[in-house]
This record gives sequence, C-alpha cells and structure tokens, in this order.
Amino acid sequence: MLRIYTRDGDRITGQDITVGDDAPPIELSPPPPWIDMVAPAIPETRFVERILGISIPTREEMQEIEMSSRLYSENGAEFMTITALSQLDTDSPVGSPITFILKGGTLVTVRYEEPKPFQAFAARAARAGGVPCSAGEQIMLGLLEALIDRVADALERVGLKIDAFSHEIFRKKDPAGRGSRARDFEGIIEQIGREGELLGMVRESLISVTRLLTYHTAMEDADKKASRDARARLKTMQRDVASLSEHSTYLSGKINFMLDSTLGLINLEQNQIIKIFSIAAVCLMPPTLIASIYGMNFKNIPELDFFYGYPAALAAMAVSAIVPIVYFRRKGWL
Repeated sequence: MLRIYTRDGDRITGQDITVGDDAPPIELSPPPPWIDMVAPAIPETRFVERILGISIPTREEMQEIEMSSRLYSENGAEFMTITALSQLDTDSPVGSPITFILKGGTLVTVRYEEPKPFQAFAARAARAGGVPCSAGEQIMLGLLEALIDRVADALERVGLKIDAFSHEIFRKKDPAGRGSRARDFEGIIEQIGREGELLGMVRESLISVTRLLTYHTAMEDADKKASRDARARLKTMQRDVASLSEHSTYLSGKINFMLDSTLGLINLEQNQIIKIFSIAAVCLMPPTLIASIYGMNFKNIPELDFFYGYPAALAAMAVSAIVPIVYFRRKGWL
C-alpha cells in the first residue's frame, strides 16, 4: 500500500494511490512531505525511487543488524532503520523493522506492520494545529515521539504486572491450609516468561531508536541549517530513551529475581513434600516391624497363646508410630 500525505496549511492529508501497469501515471510536484509505504509492491517501490532518485531497501536489507546496513547516507538521503513494536495490547507483540528515509523535505517510511503510533500521529497531523508536520524531518520526529510514548506505556503495564506477580508469589500461605501454592507457579512462570520476552523486545527497540537519534543528531550537527526546535526535540527524545532503557533494565532485573524466587519456592514445596514422605516412612517402620514379627508362622512364638496378644500388638504398633511423630514435632521437623 502506498499512501501520500500532502500539505494543507498547517496540517497534512493522506490519500491512498494505486501504482501499476494499468494505473494512470502520477506526477508529484512538489514532492509531498510524507510518503508511507506499507508492505510495498514492486511497482510502488519503483515509483517512489523514480520520483525521489533513491533506492528503497528491501525487507531483507531492513532486517540486517549491521550498523552500516541500518544507518547510512546515499544520494543525498538519510536511511535510518529501527525495530518498532506493534500489537502491544495482545499476548503476541511483534517487532519489525521500519525504515525512515529523509530526502530534502520529504520523509519516506517503509514498514510491514501497523503500529498504532503511526495511526495516532496521522490522525493528529490531519487536524489543524495538531502537530508540527510541515517538513519530512518534523514528521519523522513526531513519529519517533509517538513510538517512544507507546514503548513507555508498555513498560508501565509491564511494571504493574510485575507488581501483581510479586504479590502473588510472595503472598502468605492460606490460613486454612487448603492446597498448595505450587499449583499456581506454572502459570506464573509462563506469565513472567512472556513479560520477560516483551522486555527483551522493548530493549532491542530502544537500542535501535538510540542509534537512530545519535546518527541523525550527528547529521544535524554537520548541517548548520538545522532548526533549533529539531535539535531540542532530538535532545529531549535522547533523554527519554535513556531513561526508558534504564527502567527496562530495572524491570528485567525484577523479572529475573521473581523467576529465581518462583523456582526456589517450587523447590521448597517439593522438599516439603519429600520430607513428609520421609517422615511418614520412618513413622511406619516400627509398626511394620512389629507386624512382620508377629506375622511369622513359627510354632514357638512366646505370645502365641497370650490372651491379649492381638490388642497388645495393635497397641505396640500405635505407640511405635506416635513416638516418632512426637519426637519430630519437638525437634521442629514437622
């Protein structure tokens, strides 16, 4: 899909256009401030390359992790690729590359997902006086700010979930002693794992945004015509990204601590169960020994003709089982 945003006073309006062999030729003069390419087809890519005189990177090239493949200048244009997150409101967030191409006053975005910040920014930019959007750089900075705000919201939700997990893991035992907490640990570990995976994706995205901002700031410093507003916004975003990176590191530490604590509690529960079985086995050994002795079929057993032999044997088994239990309780093992 190819969407062209044209300037209309202090706002921009978007329009989907069709490019292909059967479509009428389109000329854009002057070049629009923003061209948004969503999973572009080959004719759409060739059209944008023709009107701007640049080479649009392929999806495979956008997924390269080398700095030289993500941040470079070519034919008077800046090519900057980040890893953006989408579907953050679901249980299956997705990280995908987005390339920002600045050529003169035009911004070209190449993406294969639909992050909500793009929709939100386009809606604000369509309102008169909504956001600065007169040039491609302003639009790029606005999109980056929206992406950073979205990541901040995701980190806030992760923090709230971590607090809920902490309460669930370290809550006191049921006073009534019903059941075992170990039955809930499997689900907690799965949830902790999902949040840890999301934090990993967030940190990767923040690192890519940091690199983009550093690269573009260096290009701005080389360009003496850069506006003071753009420089101030870049510095603000760099501070925001740095603080979010620190917060994500803090949350990752809490995630690892809770995971270790959960596994430790599971081990304690299992040890408690093994201890109960071990104590039960010890308590049942004397009664088993007594029953084995008096279950022998020898003719000359002294108590064989004893009138109270049977109840005496039962009493001896009961006493031999109770004595270890009392002893273990006094030792604090039960």
